[in-house]
Amino acid sequence: MIRQFEKRDMGRIMQIWLNSNMEAHSFVPTDYWLKNYEPVKLMIVDAEVYVFEYHNMVIGFAGMTEGYLAGLFVDALFRSNGVGKALLECLKMIYPVIRLHVYEKNTGAVRFYKREGFRVDSCGVDEATGEREYMMTWKKGEENIDE
Repeated sequence: MIRQFEKRDMGRIMQIWLNSNMEAHSFVPTDYWLKNYEPVKLMIVDAEVYVFEYHNMVIGFAGMTEGYLAGLFVDALFRSNGVGKALLECLKMIYPVIRLHVYEKNTGAVRFYKREGFRVDSCGVDEATGEREYMMTWKKGEENIDE
């Protein structure tokens, strides 16, 4: 079931956020994620966050800020089971345009977003990590032109 974030979800969401980032971004030093833990907690409170709950446990979440997908994370035990796709489909029903950044080296995420209709608009460098990243966009009614 997908529902809106509640304060009681914070601990689980942050556990998923930290573990997922360290697993998917092994090319970024662990210290980066640890230093950003508290700032991200503060941002979550101000974002529009949707959680995917399974048997009363949060197993994934997506956070939006003004049409920008700040993050989509799924617990490692539940990946590749449609959780991320379901969260994204929920967001697509609400937002006519969704933008996001994704690290170029996170090839699994890049493939996922392309498969879900996002296109690469530009490539740049994340100043905080020095890693190359894509700016990707999905627009309601447009097909993925990258494939």
